[in-house]
Amino acid sequence: MILATMLMDLDHLLADPIFDPDRCGINFHFLHSQKAILGYVLLSFSEKFRAFAVGFLFHILTDSLDCFLQNVLKN
Repeated sequence: MILATMLMDLDHLLADPIFDPDRCGINFHFLHSQKAILGYVLLSFSEKFRAFAVGFLFHILTDSLDCFLQNVLKN
């Protein structure tokens, strides 16, 4: 079930270009926005959706780490 949260990367298909190795996805893609992240936090309080919410938040955490490392390595 948690692996299904990788589907949140489908919002990358709406970006132009679809893949940009220098782009940070956080706050660029709509499923990676601050409002979406708040929604994932709120979903984590629901027993029914907790597994998805934890998966979404872990996905955001790994994308944030990627953005951080991109900035560190550029400087």
